[in-house]
Amino acid sequence: MSVLHLVSLPIDLREFRRLAVFRGFRADEGRALHHLLSEAFGKGLLQPFRLMPAPKETHGGHGATLYAYTGTPEEVLRENLELAAPELLSALGTAHLALREMPKVWREGRRLAFDVRVRPVRRLLKPLEEWSREENRRHLKGEDLRGPMKKGSEVDAYLIARLRQFPEGLPEDAQTGEFSRESVYLDWLAERFEGAAGLDRQATRMTRFARDRVQRRAGNGKEAISEGPDATFHGELTVKDGQAFQKLLISGVGRHTAFGFGMLLLRPGGTQNADR
Repeated sequence: MSVLHLVSLPIDLREFRRLAVFRGFRADEGRALHHLLSEAFGKGLLQPFRLMPAPKETHGGHGATLYAYTGTPEEVLRENLELAAPELLSALGTAHLALREMPKVWREGRRLAFDVRVRPVRRLLKPLEEWSREENRRHLKGEDLRGPMKKGSEVDAYLIARLRQFPEGLPEDAQTGEFSRESVYLDWLAERFEGAAGLDRQATRMTRFARDRVQRRAGNGKEAISEGPDATFHGELTVKDGQAFQKLLISGVGRHTAFGFGMLLLRPGGTQNADR
């Protein structure tokens, strides 16, 4: 297995967003980064990645740092940059490209703190039968209907769990009991860690949740915009299998890892609770 490096790039958000609009990626920041990074460094060489905006009081709110994992040697990345368009070099801050070698061996039992942004969705292996009740509920509330949940649909893991556990509707006390969006997403996260690491649920919290829209190319080649969950977790884990954990870092957690989701940012464990 190649040596894994953590990459950092300072991003000028004004230059990046101006270029993204010019290239036709206004609707999806993650997709814009995916294409611009591939154009500058080579297809898929910097992923998974995570864009971390700087605090608004610094850099006028226009600064950010992009982190990514790569197994590509630094000299190859810099060689590829020699062919990149000037506007890419400016928007991506490539003059300040920095790499740090990650551990070659992950010791079993090692405790690590992590920060990860994920899109907790599941693909349906069969149509979701309870969806007709959900459609009726949303229709009565005057909400927009997206149609039935067909086989192959990518659906919010929380919505699937809710419809299956409470087909007649969510009880009033459900959110204060064991069933909550955070608990469902923690189940989903633990599944993605399985075999590689153990998730410490008591030390892990969902620190941010939103629903956003992403623009992807559908199977028919046409552009499609879909809405889904966007969740950030801060927590702790214990390495169970070093090689499997290395593969998890490389592949990312969950889906859409080529578009800004699923990158595990790590630091020494045991300090997570001090921030709460």
